[in-house]
Amino acid sequence: MCQLWLFQEGHRSVGVRCLELPSWWVRLALLNLPFERRGASTSQCTPDCSHRLAAGDVRCRGAGLITEVVRRFNWGVSDTYVDLGAVTVPSGVLVLAMAGRIDSWRETARPLSERALAAAALGGGHLYEFEGSEPLPWSGEAIAVRAAVGRPLRVRALTSPSPIDRRPMISLLEADLGIPWPQEQAGCPVVLGDMPVDRCGVVLGDARALDGFTGRDGEATDGLADVTYWGRHGEAAQAEFGGEPIPQHRGAGGVLGWRDVPLAEAERIAERLRAWLRDGPGKGLMVAVNKHTDLYRLKRAGLNHALLAGVVEVDGCQVLGIGWDAAEHSMYHRGERAQGQVYPATLESRDGEGVLRWTISSFSPEPDKA
Repeated sequence: MCQLWLFQEGHRSVGVRCLELPSWWVRLALLNLPFERRGASTSQCTPDCSHRLAAGDVRCRGAGLITEVVRRFNWGVSDTYVDLGAVTVPSGVLVLAMAGRIDSWRETARPLSERALAAAALGGGHLYEFEGSEPLPWSGEAIAVRAAVGRPLRVRALTSPSPIDRRPMISLLEADLGIPWPQEQAGCPVVLGDMPVDRCGVVLGDARALDGFTGRDGEATDGLADVTYWGRHGEAAQAEFGGEPIPQHRGAGGVLGWRDVPLAEAERIAERLRAWLRDGPGKGLMVAVNKHTDLYRLKRAGLNHALLAGVVEVDGCQVLGIGWDAAEHSMYHRGERAQGQVYPATLESRDGEGVLRWTISSFSPEPDKA
């Protein structure tokens, strides 16, 4: 197996580790693509190493090797983009962030937006929840880039079929930036960093809007909640308490409940269901109260989308959320950064304008025996 790195600083790698690829495959890619190793001066790094490499640091066509290898490695990737929606960025900085840790950034020394704006001013970069360190397993990470202020920015994806059920899964995420791409960098991607696939999904939105984003442990933005229940005694509970079928991803059935209920009433309904279970069957029914946090609203907005993509308004901005199917995440992205499951984010050119691309390996074949 080969681990592919592009950039070095002295004897320490500071670039993006792409994938653990079979060595024969990397050799084949190197034969077909130009490759050049470029240095990065320590004077170009910010004190908290929040940007890795500025836009001007990458001037060779070989920088495209990272994303090209991954794209070629994802057998079965569609050539047709799937539209996921649009985001708005009045601050002029677009952020791609891990959704599960988004509200933990408020506990760090500086707000996410302050760090994102600083990184974007240097050409874009990779941010870590804990400043002054390398990205740590199970902590927040984000990519920040400059983007156009006065127009919606479309987000799209390329997909490959899931080996589980052949349904589409994201292999490449691409967001318009609405900013002209410099002619001198034509055909030259800019590597920003690498990021794991968060099991809670990712969010794309305005840097300042995400400062107030409410995640898993946040409060309801509208004072409402959804109450759901499911399990062996679901039909008996419905006969006793009522409740309507709640749509689920990929047509999964059996989930019943009520939507858009005032939070206090939602808690009372859930307690009545739990009391009925304690006094009767004892087990065989799961009950959940889902407060309308921004994270939950995004999840709900994406339930009927093939790629679990949904858009909601946060602080007056359109924010996009993308979920991951639990089975697919467990098989292909489990362990996240702790197991080296990280994927490159790059700035690239599309029709003369810049785009942010996150190239995700969907699956890996068996390693070679050499």
